[in-house]
Order: sequence, then C-alpha cells, then structure tokens
Amino acid sequence: MRLYIAEKPSLGRAIAAALPGPVQKGPGWLRCGEGDQGVVVSWCIGHLLEPAEPASYHARWKSWRMEDLPVFPEQWQLTPKESVAKQLGVLSSLIRKAEIIIHAGDPDREGQLLVDEVIRYAGARCPVERVLINDLTPDAVARALAAPRDNREFRRLSHSALARQRADWLYGINLTRYYTLSYRQQGADGVYSVGRVQTPVLGLVVHRDDTIADFEARPWYRVTITAQAAEGENPSPFQARWMPSESQLDQLDNDHLDEENRLISRTVADEIANGVTGRPGRITQSRFRDRDEAPPLPLSLSALQIEAGKVFRMGAKDVLDTAQSLYEKHQLITYPRSDSRYLPEGHLAQAPGVVRAIGQVDGSLADTAGNLDLQRRSAAWNDAKVDAHHAIIPTLRSRPAGRLSQGEENVYNLIARYYLMQFMASAIHREGRLDLTIAGHDFRATETAVLEPGWKALEPRQRENNGGTTPRAPLPRLEKGDDVTCTDASVKERLTQPPSHFTDATLLSAMTNIARFVADPELRKTLRDTDGLGTEATRAAIIETLFRRDYLYREGRFIRATEKGRDLIHALPESISQPDMTALWEATLEQIRAGEGDPRAFIDQLKDQIVGFIRRPTSSPRHPAPTGEADSGSVHCPKCRAPMRIREGKFGRFHACSRFPDCKGTRPIEEVAPEDGTSQKPWPCPACYAPLVRRKSHRGWFWGCSNFPSCRQTVNDDSGTPAALTR
Repeated sequence: MRLYIAEKPSLGRAIAAALPGPVQKGPGWLRCGEGDQGVVVSWCIGHLLEPAEPASYHARWKSWRMEDLPVFPEQWQLTPKESVAKQLGVLSSLIRKAEIIIHAGDPDREGQLLVDEVIRYAGARCPVERVLINDLTPDAVARALAAPRDNREFRRLSHSALARQRADWLYGINLTRYYTLSYRQQGADGVYSVGRVQTPVLGLVVHRDDTIADFEARPWYRVTITAQAAEGENPSPFQARWMPSESQLDQLDNDHLDEENRLISRTVADEIANGVTGRPGRITQSRFRDRDEAPPLPLSLSALQIEAGKVFRMGAKDVLDTAQSLYEKHQLITYPRSDSRYLPEGHLAQAPGVVRAIGQVDGSLADTAGNLDLQRRSAAWNDAKVDAHHAIIPTLRSRPAGRLSQGEENVYNLIARYYLMQFMASAIHREGRLDLTIAGHDFRATETAVLEPGWKALEPRQRENNGGTTPRAPLPRLEKGDDVTCTDASVKERLTQPPSHFTDATLLSAMTNIARFVADPELRKTLRDTDGLGTEATRAAIIETLFRRDYLYREGRFIRATEKGRDLIHALPESISQPDMTALWEATLEQIRAGEGDPRAFIDQLKDQIVGFIRRPTSSPRHPAPTGEADSGSVHCPKCRAPMRIREGKFGRFHACSRFPDCKGTRPIEEVAPEDGTSQKPWPCPACYAPLVRRKSHRGWFWGCSNFPSCRQTVNDDSGTPAALTR
C-alpha cells in the first residue's frame, strides 16, 4: 500500500483528486483506485503530537516552585493532542501497513516536522518519499506527485524545526515560571508569560510607547529661498533649501544644529535668510537623469500582510486567514505561508493561463491582463532563489468555489497585481538636483517625477493617493557654473515629531526587518541575512497571542502595550526583551537547516543561558519590581505556602494569598509570628516537594502537605519545625 500523508484534510482531498479514481471514503482516509491495496491518502490536522508537559517527566514539576528551576528534560517526550487523538490512531494504523509512505506536509519547516514526528511515533520501517505541493489546483498537484524526492533530503529541515520546538519549550517554560514566581513573591497576580519571539515583539511596542511618552517636541527652522537664473529672457524661478556645509558643521554646535543637522536656532536661521536675500550665487552641481525602476517582486506572506495592512487596514491574522481560504477553499492562489518572493523559471510557461484566470476572477484587472507583454521576463523568475516554496501568485483556476468575501477580493487583487506587474515595463523617473552657493551658504533644489508609469499603473497605494498635492514645476535646466540670484528667502518654524505607534502593518514590517532595531553594527549586518522575528507562518499568531495574554491592546488602528506588558519588559534583562538574541536563533536554525549547525550544541548553549537568567542575583536593578503592596513580614499562605500580600477589605486590612483566585487563603494581620509556621521559609514535602503547612489536631501540632488531599504526607513537629527535615 502506498500511503500519502498530507498536513491537513484539504490537501489530502486535493491529492486524492489528482490520483486515478475511483475514490472510496473512510474514517480519516481516502482510498484511490481499484482494489484494497491501491493508494491511500490520509492527513494530519496540524500537529497531532505536542511536547509533553513538565509533569510528564517528574511529578514535582507539576507545581511551580522556584527551587525546581530550571526544568530540563533528560529524554524528550511527545504526547498525543487530545482533540486529534482519533486521527493519530487512524494514521498510526495505516503507517504500520504501508509499503511506502509519501510525506506531503506543507513545504516549510513546520510542515516537514509535523508529518515526520507522526511517522517516527508510529515506528514506520518502510521507505519515505517527499512531495512539495505549493498549489492545490489539480494540474499543479499532479505535477508535484510525479516528482517525489527522498524524504532524507529534508532531514535537516526537520532537525531545524525540532530544535526550534525544543528551544521554545525550554525558554518559555523556564522563564515564564521564573518571572511569574518572582512577581508572586512580591505580591503580584497572574501569569507573566515569556517567549523567545513574543517577548521581543512586546519589547518593540513597549519601547516605541516609551519613546512617544517621553518625547518632547522641539522647534527647528527651515530656510527656503526662491532663486532664478541671472541671465535669460524667461528665467524660471525655483525653490531651494538651506543645507549646512562642511565648514558650518564644524562651526555650529549643539545649540544651533540637532542630531539630524536641522537648525534649532531662530537667530541663525534669520541671519541666513537676511544674508542671502537679493544676493547673487552660482550653481555648483547640476544633475538630471531618467531612472528606470523595475517592478517589485511578487509577494511573500509578510509582504502581503504589510501591503494589505497599508491599503485595506487588515490585521495580520485576518490577511493570513483570508489567504488560507483563497488557497484551500477557492484554490485561487498558491501556498500562502511562503517566505519567498521568487518564482521557478519553469513556471513562466503557465503565465498566459494565469493571466487569463486573473482577468476572469477579478474584472477590475481584465483590461490590464489583456494588454501585457508576456515575453517580458522580470527578476522574479530565478531558480537559484527558489527553495521549498515560491512566491504567492494566482493559480490557473478561473472561478472561485462560491462568492468571494470583500476581504478575499481585496487580498486576491493585491496578489494578482503584483503578478501582473512582472509583465509590465519599468517605471521611468525623472530626477534632477541643483546645488548652489549664495553668500557662503549652500542650498539644494530637487525634482522628482514619474515620466512613464509603467508597472506603477497597478501600484495599489496609488488608488489611495489620488487627489494628492499638485506636482511642483520642473527645475530649470541650469549647468554647473551658471549664475543665479536669490529673489526671496523665508524661515518656517516646524516641530520635531515623535514616531507613530505601531500598526499591524508597521509591526509586521519591524518583525521582518528587525536589523533596523539593533544598535550593534556587526550584529545588525548579520541580522540582515535572517528572516527576522518569527517566521512567515507564525508572525500573525504571535501578535494575536500578545493581545490574548493582555500584553497589547488596540487604540483605533494603533497597537499599544498594556500596563502588564510594560511592567514585564521594564523588569526583564535587555537580552530577553531585545530582538538581538531571538533573531540570532533564527540564523542558527537556518544554519542547522543548511547542514552547517549542530542542533545539540544549540540546545546546550540555550540551557546555559537559561541557567544564567535564573541564577541572576535578585538584587539586580532590573529584577521584577512589585506591582502591589507585599507583606513586609514575608508571611506565607496557610493553604498553599505562596507569599501573601496585604489587601483592603470591608473590615480593614488583611493578608491574602498572592495566588488568588486560585487559592483563597487568608489570615488576619498579627503582631506576632503565626503559629502555623507560615512566617518561616517553606519546607518541602518529602513525597512531592510541595510546601509543608503546620497544622494542629487534637493530638497537637504536625506538618502536612499543602497538596492535601492529593498528597497525604505528614511530618512530626519539632518545636515549630518539621522534625524529619531538621535532624
């Protein structure tokens, strides 16, 4: 039996449709062809397995205790996900019967891993092949099925995904527990989740919010002159702006110029304007040229999300969900979770069919689709830059499977526009620059205009910008050495502006181009070659997770950090809250995928880093600051031994457990130490390591486990301390 394993049911159905029929449906599988042995297609439903919880390794790791950190499993375990356990059973049974398995996971890191881990879990011993499917149309699927490869060629991709999975587990489990427990010791409530990607993304938002909050607008002054040629019958006036010369940069100090070399002294600005008015000058540099601009490359997922955010104000997750619907339900676009913006050269032969399909699906593009030069070949067609998957483009399918929603129409239109641009002429820009000197001061006039729009006729933002400002008159064609005269000069006061709060589009752009936010020049150079924070498939989910965990909120179209999010970032070391480390992780994972890195060494290095974070001295100035009033007497809860905090009630102040509402332990505020031992440091239970609690029975004092009734361990009392633990 040949067994195809797809990543999801929709892909499984597409594979079955491309195989010889008839198709017999079964519970979680499809049999294609005649006879019982034929070809069977089954599928995962995302990840059928997940990393085991800490309690699966040791019972004591079920509870969150500082003394148990760090949590480092010796042998990694996977456990079936309850929601899809039935499908895992179906696949396991089929795998054991298969004579050959064809891995048909999505063509990316996670798609490789989630099928590989099921194959390993089921103990497959037969050969495994790999097919890469980027397009769910029948012809495209049939072509992919006809070109299988040995799955072992992709083992490094799987190793990279597995290293990422384990690293995220180690990082998230340990640092989330550490910082949550640190806050609880100081009286704060809730869980403070820390992740290797989500936390630096939160850091980007917090640091931007802080910059805006601390921003103080400062005035600066722009000196603009009107000049014209000294000779000629109809001299054309033009405007130019003052620029500091090299000598002026040396002469003017911080009281006159800011860090962007803008004038901040009104006195100096007025002196310049008065000193050049009516004075002669000379052109020192003259440059005019027509510049060709090639069309932009087709879209990757991040590029699509950024463009849709700018043009249609769509959120990142909305764009991904919409693109996924266009791919799976309507089969109008190729695989959407792609990080590539290039296309295989062999795909060029399908261009006429794709262009026809675009004109039929989107009537607004029909005229453009009918007037293209399909012999034109842009830089997008490059086999050397296509790996597991290619850019997102329309398919040959000419009609959707039902009516498209407005969002689906918008996203399809964007994808189609960027594809059609590949067959349009370059845009031609007319650029000009005149540098001139008047009375010892330098000025510059610039001109830029679109001479031939070419592909820019399809640029989506052009539809937003219609009705904008009238283009300025072109500069006169003066030459170097020509004489000019300043006929007027003006000084305009402007205010420095803070950066804008992040939006979905700009936050995605920041995650994609993370090198811009790194100060170290060497590290910035390294990060330009990586994919940034997260992957194409996870960035939208990361942003949504931060909203779900009450770290971010929306204010109109802007994204802001909550007080909880700000508190966490301000408490964390910079190495956790800054993007440097996690972006380097991605670079290391890419090295593993390329066979140039060792996943074991990567995990070992990460463990050393985690130990360093957890063992930091608590006196560090960046240690979490309490967000509530902690009890100065260090009283612990009589029920669970967690730290207590002082709260106000209708009968006055009292001690309440910091784990409320999970634990509702209370005690009155007393002048003397509580007899139950909760003013002492916690003593661990000999059986399960939960804190012991001092209790009193009719026979006297004893120590019982705070996990009672789950754990019934008791210890005799020895003058206020557990007897067995003090000998």
